[in-house]
Amino acid sequence: MPTSDLPPPLTHFLHSLDAFIARDIAPLQAADDNARFFDHRREPSRTDFSANGLPTPAWEALLAQAVRRADAAGFWRFCLPAKYGGRGASNHDMAVVREHLAAKGLGLFNDLQTEHSVVGNFPDVVMVEAFGDEAQKTLLVEGRLKGDVRCTFGLTEPGRGSDATWMRTRARWVDGERGGEGHWVLDGTKMWQTGMHRATHCFVFARTAGRDGDKEGISCFVVPADAEGVRVESYEWTLNMPTDHATVSFTSVHLPASSLLGPLHGGLALAQTFVHENRIRQAASSLGAASYCVARSLSHARTRAPFGAPLGANQAISFPLVAQHAQVLALRHLIRATAKRMDEFKGDWRRIEREVGAEVALCNVWANRLVCEAADWAIQVHGARGYSRHEPFEHIWRHHRRYRITEGAEQVLMRKVAGRLLGLGGKSGKGEGEGEEVKDGVKGETVKALL
Repeated sequence: MPTSDLPPPLTHFLHSLDAFIARDIAPLQAADDNARFFDHRREPSRTDFSANGLPTPAWEALLAQAVRRADAAGFWRFCLPAKYGGRGASNHDMAVVREHLAAKGLGLFNDLQTEHSVVGNFPDVVMVEAFGDEAQKTLLVEGRLKGDVRCTFGLTEPGRGSDATWMRTRARWVDGERGGEGHWVLDGTKMWQTGMHRATHCFVFARTAGRDGDKEGISCFVVPADAEGVRVESYEWTLNMPTDHATVSFTSVHLPASSLLGPLHGGLALAQTFVHENRIRQAASSLGAASYCVARSLSHARTRAPFGAPLGANQAISFPLVAQHAQVLALRHLIRATAKRMDEFKGDWRRIEREVGAEVALCNVWANRLVCEAADWAIQVHGARGYSRHEPFEHIWRHHRRYRITEGAEQVLMRKVAGRLLGLGGKSGKGEGEGEEVKDGVKGETVKALL
């Protein structure tokens, strides 16, 4: 990955990060046969097939050890504010770092299957910092950084996908009787509650007012994972194992008034606080993984010589790689430029959504498609060896394929971009989660940025 155009402090950080990985993480990966978590044995080594497909304790312990080393060395909290021990890294900085790490391939330094990295990403901290009171920040942020608290994110429901405004989960307020305190009663079911097997708390979104389909009237609650009425119904087996994605039911769960996080009836705003940061960073990770696949394919095409000539001399091999290489270069510029524009608004998610949301969506769709294409073509270029698990390409494809759904289905994101480009009102012109309509056409600078 070229670094000549980066600010000197960021270049220095990347060099320091690489040195740390070589000094402290690579030896840990090489010790005690930890290579089994990354070579052809990775899936059975990571997955406890006798326990609902959950991650094995040894795999999670290894990840935790790597995080402790990264935190002690000052890398893990890179993007956090200084008051939490971080360096306040910008979206641009994080995009560069995420691409840099993913471009190295598989390794203990960065395993996005589990959202693990020696440079952490903390969307939950962003949300609590923006909307939590001091007690909630102490519990959910400081506790999280100490390793005492782990939260799941409960927005999606069975039978409900991209449109969260039709959720069935409900919370109703019950006044206290005979001088007792009032409380909330929560009922519903959530899917894809990642990390539920180790969670201490759940962020659960529920309708507290209004009708199905209304943007207003949804609130966010902090629910203890061990509260009476909270039950794990199943863990969903996925294309990319191990799985820790739970379906969780909430039956007459009693919650104190202090469990409300953020404004009553305005809970969807919480999810919007970090969605764009997550998407631009995921786009950067997909770009890095795509770059890795293209680089490996080019190397193999140069050295493999069937029928007495380099494989790359065959235009059927070289032309697709040229196209993918061009996409990597172009997408790198788009992602970094978009991240810089996000930084201009200093975390104001409403302005980011309004001014840059379509570009973020475009980055995400393009990068996630590119990495799937590059991984698939790497399998083809490497032949039978590429199809085997002795190469990482199948793992990369299985992991990144999910982001064409989970970071906002690509069709929803493309609708966002199309609405901006065409100046459409109604649903296809709405800013996601905001209900924004483009009534006066598309601003010229927006079209220029997107094209």
